[in-house]
Amino acid sequence: MKILSSAQIRELDAYTIAHEPISSIDLMERAATSFVDWFMAKFPQEDSPICIFCGPGNNGGDGLAIARMLSYAFYEVELYLCAISPKQSADFQTNLKNLPQFESIPITELSEGDPLPPLPPSGILIDALLGTGISRPLEGYWADFVQHLSQFAGTKIAVDLPSGLNADSSTNNKTFCADYTFSFEFPKLAFLLPENDSRVGEWAYASIGLHPEKIQELDTHNFYLQQADVQTWVKKRSRYAHKGLYGHALLIAGSQGMMGAALLSGRAILRSGTGLLTIHAPACGYPILQMGLPEAMVSSDRHQFNFSEMPELGKYSAVGIGCGLGNKDFSIRGLDEFLGAIGQKPLVIDADALNIIAQQKWQQRIPRGAILSPHPKEFSRLFGDAPDDFARLDLLRETAVKYGLYIIRKGAHTAIALPDGQIWFNSSGNPGMATGGSGDVLTGILTGLLAQGYDAAQTCKLGVYLHGLAGDIAATKLGHEALLASDIVDHIGVAFQFLKKS
Repeated sequence: MKILSSAQIRELDAYTIAHEPISSIDLMERAATSFVDWFMAKFPQEDSPICIFCGPGNNGGDGLAIARMLSYAFYEVELYLCAISPKQSADFQTNLKNLPQFESIPITELSEGDPLPPLPPSGILIDALLGTGISRPLEGYWADFVQHLSQFAGTKIAVDLPSGLNADSSTNNKTFCADYTFSFEFPKLAFLLPENDSRVGEWAYASIGLHPEKIQELDTHNFYLQQADVQTWVKKRSRYAHKGLYGHALLIAGSQGMMGAALLSGRAILRSGTGLLTIHAPACGYPILQMGLPEAMVSSDRHQFNFSEMPELGKYSAVGIGCGLGNKDFSIRGLDEFLGAIGQKPLVIDADALNIIAQQKWQQRIPRGAILSPHPKEFSRLFGDAPDDFARLDLLRETAVKYGLYIIRKGAHTAIALPDGQIWFNSSGNPGMATGGSGDVLTGILTGLLAQGYDAAQTCKLGVYLHGLAGDIAATKLGHEALLASDIVDHIGVAFQFLKKS
């Protein structure tokens, strides 16, 4: 799914109106219907007052149509018409005239300088003040107004976009802070970045039937990764298949006190479908790996406690390196040797291998086409930081293009940056996955898929989605607080089955 800018959405609206064809007021009716369908499913028995705050533009027009529909559905609705500007849009005026004439909806009109309205102690407050119609930061009275609304003790919902929030750039001014945001047709880029979490809250979206041909035509670098994007990639196994057909992965991982990382990552490699796995680890890890993961072969490093040398690489179809590796001098020398010998073999680099590269300033030595899976701090150590999340996104994109890398920056909506400049935001996963070892599991899944012959882009997208899906399935059984990285591994198989059956 494409993530389009506010300007592109306006262009898409106009194209749909002209070429479907459909009138703008009927398209607004379609949008309001999609919101009300979502609202009634979310709050089916709400009997508290619903206060809807409408600005004079098309976002306010949406709010008026929503008020009418909810009133007809027997919800108790109150309207507040806010004169943020002296000009009312034509569709706002039409929906104002279309309000019920007999089942009256109480209306309060507010202008700049009026006392801030008292808020009820409970119920639902709907923000339809500005949406994407903001052209400059909110200031003065209306900035204080949205901050006042944000203090409402009940449930706060934004229509399309919280008022004052920029959809496509960082926001430094006051905004409405919603518990829920419902967006039309697509999620907004702002929804996917951490700096807006407290403003957007839980978000949802639904199609309003914007023109599919124009959607295909509009160009973007940003995409939202969903099940439909990856499920057809899962390879079907032949009845006469054997382990030699599904790759031989090499995992270089572990150090004294950190062999659990090697076990988690190794188990994930095998659960992802790889035919053969060899784990190269310090000698102290030999008995742990042989007992903890009997399906894997073990290559022992000469050093007792740390990675210090690389094994022969020729027979392996893909390599993963970094989980629990440590950053001792021995590991630095071992990674130095490894980077000099790996060539263009399919490669996943994570964790301590990334930290060593950052420490030694070896960024130019990372093989083009490699997959990196840093968390935000690891990324900033490697490639620097930026003042806000939108600037960090630009830096992520520029870095992937500059170095020819596939970079998976882990987070709530993990961002996958491709060498062609595309960024894909993941839709699977949950807060319970913010636990030690979860990244080691992702490294294992990625290495396992790469070893089986998936290309790097497919590996990143399928691997990240599968990792999040396994975590989601585990969380339905265990909840977020109790979720362990090993639970994610245990549900990789169920996640594969889900993808294949859907």
